[in-house]
Amino acid sequence: MDFAQRIADLRKELEKHNHLYYVLSQPEISDYNYDMMLKELEKLEKEHPEYADPNSPTQRVGSDLNVEFVQVTHKYPMLSLNNTYNEDELSDFDERVNKDLADSYRYVCELKYDGASISLTYRNGELLRAVTRGDGVQGDDVTSNVRTIRSIPLKLHGSGWPEEFEIRGEIMMPHAVFDKLNEERVEIGETPFANPRNAASGTLKMQNSAQVAKRSLDCFLYFMLGERLPAQSHFENLQKAREWGFKVPPYVAVCDHMEQVRRFIEKWSVDRDKLPFDIDGIVIKVDSLTQQRQLGMRAKSPRWAVAYKFPAERVETRLNSISYQVGRTGTVTPVANLEPVRLAGTTVKRASLHNADQIQLLDIRVGDTVFVEKGGEIIPKVIGVNMEKRPADSQPTQFITHCPECNAELKRNEGEAAWYCPGENDCPPQIKGRVEHFISRRAMNIDSLGEGKIELLYEKGLVHDVADLYSLKYGQLFGLEKVAVDEDGNIRKTGFRERTAEKILSGIEASKQAPFERTLYAIGIRFVGETIARKLARSFHDIDKLAKATFEELVSVDEIGDRIAASVVDFFGRPTNRAIVERLKQAGLQFASDESAHQVKSEALKDKTIVVSGVFSIPRDDIKKMVEEHGGKNSSSISSKTDYVLAGEKMGPEKLKKAETLGVPTISEDEFMKLIGG
Repeated sequence: MDFAQRIADLRKELEKHNHLYYVLSQPEISDYNYDMMLKELEKLEKEHPEYADPNSPTQRVGSDLNVEFVQVTHKYPMLSLNNTYNEDELSDFDERVNKDLADSYRYVCELKYDGASISLTYRNGELLRAVTRGDGVQGDDVTSNVRTIRSIPLKLHGSGWPEEFEIRGEIMMPHAVFDKLNEERVEIGETPFANPRNAASGTLKMQNSAQVAKRSLDCFLYFMLGERLPAQSHFENLQKAREWGFKVPPYVAVCDHMEQVRRFIEKWSVDRDKLPFDIDGIVIKVDSLTQQRQLGMRAKSPRWAVAYKFPAERVETRLNSISYQVGRTGTVTPVANLEPVRLAGTTVKRASLHNADQIQLLDIRVGDTVFVEKGGEIIPKVIGVNMEKRPADSQPTQFITHCPECNAELKRNEGEAAWYCPGENDCPPQIKGRVEHFISRRAMNIDSLGEGKIELLYEKGLVHDVADLYSLKYGQLFGLEKVAVDEDGNIRKTGFRERTAEKILSGIEASKQAPFERTLYAIGIRFVGETIARKLARSFHDIDKLAKATFEELVSVDEIGDRIAASVVDFFGRPTNRAIVERLKQAGLQFASDESAHQVKSEALKDKTIVVSGVFSIPRDDIKKMVEEHGGKNSSSISSKTDYVLAGEKMGPEKLKKAETLGVPTISEDEFMKLIGG
């Protein structure tokens, strides 16, 4: 076989299907067939490292290595655009263009994407470098992270591109990805991202590209720079860029006069809510590159383009009071209770105040007339105060010092903005929140129990912790009822009829068969989501071993960092938690892994801790699975307790150096296979 040709053919075919799937949304093959081609390419690249290529499709998954970003000076400064907010300012822009150009001109109108700006440099048709905007003069080299974004081509299609050029655009997080990410953050007790822009920007600056790859970022490209571009028309260059494989957005219009520009703005000011991503305005550019050069630049912005910003969806209303909500993990969040007001098609009665620092920064006081905005945020937020309408007798807001639910003195960890209630075993919202988490679909999935019923069980003294659920009897449930009036004056009934009581008890009984990893997730250890629960269950096999694990043993597990390890140690260090776990064990819940699920094949690696790093002939997850199948334990970091470092291709030099310093043996993939008898 001509290995070089086969590798080249596979790369070309995989890039084609990447483009069809991620850019055109027109897949032609199944995920399975794609994966089989990718595995074949990975195997060939492993066997023939002389054909290594950083732009190979196999490099899309990113690296586990942490990297410090290098500052790169932009060849062409990344300037900002002047913003306009009304039609008069737009007309002023057009008049200036008309005055400075002798010939006729046309505009290209594009959406103004709300993400993180990026500049991509290509040389000889391959991605060379990706740099953030930074301060406009220089930015961070984030090439390793950008390579994981599948809508960005690593190699260009077709032909005719300049030897070297830049193309700029916006890296974004689609709404669906953003919503899923925030669900996961809430699940492990972390603060959700405020909006997709912040999430995209934060992801792009993560120092672990393997984690970036999991975030499913997207990218639109909309501006090309270089010495020998294919055309002197901005619009025509974008069409060429699309032919080369770039994801050039279809939301664009060529306009011969300002009336067409206005119609484009009007259309998208209405239709923007239908888009699967955020925009905050329209960009208007002179199409001719020759005319762009004639118009020139200001110090910080081009004279040939302007951004029309959509007015923020903002209203004024009175702040009637501030209340404080306590979450499942004890975090106290201030909430503005507002005079009801219409905003973005809904009636808003509450808005987030985020934390004590935000209240102090904006000097928000009860009785103020506040500005409330909803622009890509999860919930409306107060963004400022109309000082002209402030009552003369207003008083500065004093953030509460004690929990509004249990009166425990609030605490704040160093470096954190949020205050929290430490009374986790006496604070009703925390107790009910933990029970609600325990019964949720992705945890124990107990049928017919929901928020209202948990509250009723708590109020009646039947459930004070998750273990109490397994002591419930039919006679306690049947006939219980609560009648309440909600904030809109509607009567709400919560109760347990015969069938409901039976279904609840059946669901509780069925939950005893949930596997260890789901039970571990359900008991609500802070920062332990579904994925981490699986890692811990697979590494320690039963709750007793996990409860006795030291901080050092925990951080040696793949993907378990200091914060998670400290949280696990703290959880099992509390007598109340240990008692609840013991009662759950007595009730019959699964607190040990089904050994058959691990398919242990030998004890060749019994009590051995292995660090797997680099690229192998088979997926790294398969290698890690083999470690466990033969009695070993995976670790993500090298320490004096590491028994072997299994080194693949492209393993980071820092890890190799650390292994040598600590005297940890380094073995190859072949040596590993011999070790396990394969």
